[in-house]
Amino acid sequence: MTAIVGAAETERIGIVPDISALEMHAESARLAVADAGLKMSDVDGVAAAGLSPIAMAHYLGIAPTYVDATAVGGCSFLVHVRHAAAAITAGLAEVVLITHGESGRSRTGAPPRAPDPASPQGQFEAPYGTLGPPTMFPMGVLRYMKELGLTHEQLASVPVAQRRWSANVPRAMFRDLITVDDVLASRMIAYPMHLLECCLVTDGGGALVVTSAERAKALPGPKPPVYVLGTGEAAETPMVSMMEDFTTSKAFRLSSARAFAEAGIGPADVDHLMIYDAFAHLPIYGLEDLGFVGRGEAGAFIAEGNTSPGGRLPMNTNGGGLSYTHTGMYGMFLVQEAVRQLRGEAAAQVPDVNVSLAQGVGGMFMAAGTLVLGSAAAAGA
Repeated sequence: MTAIVGAAETERIGIVPDISALEMHAESARLAVADAGLKMSDVDGVAAAGLSPIAMAHYLGIAPTYVDATAVGGCSFLVHVRHAAAAITAGLAEVVLITHGESGRSRTGAPPRAPDPASPQGQFEAPYGTLGPPTMFPMGVLRYMKELGLTHEQLASVPVAQRRWSANVPRAMFRDLITVDDVLASRMIAYPMHLLECCLVTDGGGALVVTSAERAKALPGPKPPVYVLGTGEAAETPMVSMMEDFTTSKAFRLSSARAFAEAGIGPADVDHLMIYDAFAHLPIYGLEDLGFVGRGEAGAFIAEGNTSPGGRLPMNTNGGGLSYTHTGMYGMFLVQEAVRQLRGEAAAQVPDVNVSLAQGVGGMFMAAGTLVLGSAAAAGA
C-alpha cells in the first residue's frame, strides 16, 4: 500500500501575476516536501503535467530515476498518483513528487492558447465554431436536459451548493452566498450555461508527495499519512462530439469502477466526495456515473441540499472550481482538499471523514482519474 505524506498548495492562489507557472510548481513542491518531513534529496521520482517533469526536477536540483509526464487534462494529477503508487509498489521509486502550477488567469510567461490544427479537434470541431470548454460542454448538457428532465433551476443549484461551502473557506476566490435566482440572472455564456455555472479562471499550484505505507509510518512529520486505497483511470475520446452518449461519461464509469474494486468498497462507504466541477453539470454526471444516485436523479439530489453543509454526502467542500479556484487543470486541488479532510485540517471540515473519493476529468470528458483515499482506520494501518 502507498500513502500521500505531503500535500501543499502555493501560498497564494487566485490572481498572482508576479509568479510564473514554473515558480508555482517549485514553490508548492518545496512546501509539500517539507510538509512530509522529507528533504528534496529524498525524492527519486517526479511527475508533472503542463510542464516537463525533467525541467521541474532540474529546477529543484533533483536527478530522478522515475519520471511521469502523463498529460491528459485536468485529471492528470490523479493519474500521476495512480502511476506513482504502481511505481512504488514495483520498486521503481521510493518517493514520488507530483507538482502543478498554472498561470491560468494572468498568463505570466504562458504560451498562447491555440488548438493544434492537425489534431482531431483542430480538424473536426474547431472549424465549426467550438472555441474551448464553454462552447463544447453545453452540447451534452442540452441532451441531458432533454432526455432526463434536468431543469435550469437544478443546474443552477450546483454553484449555489458549492458557494455554501466556500463561504467558510478563507482562501476561496468567491465566498458570498448566492441563490438560484442569482445564477439564472448572471449573463449567458453559451446556452444553457450562465456565468456562475462556469468555472473560475485563476492562478495557483499544488504538489503531493507519495511513498510506501511502511516509509510513511516512519516519517517524523506530525501529520497523518493519507492512504491510497484504490485508483482508476480511463479515456474515451479526444472530441466531445464523439462521446458514446452525451448524457454520461464512459471514462467516469470505467475509472471509478476500477477504483472502487481496488479499494473493496462502494459508494455507500464514502464519507466525503470531490468531483471535478469545471462547469455545473460535471458533479451531476459524476454522482450518477459513480453510482451515488440513479440516472436522472442528481439534479434534484443537489437541489435538495444533500451535498451542501449538513447534507448526507458532503461534496466539493472547498467550493470547487466554481468558487475556490480553477487554474485550467483543477485536479490537483481535488486531491488537496481530500487530503485536508482526511487529516482533519480543512477550512470547512466535515466530521468523521475516513474515506474520501476524488473524481477528475480531462478535457470534455476525454479522460478520467479516480482516487479512493482513506485514513489509517480505513486502511487498517
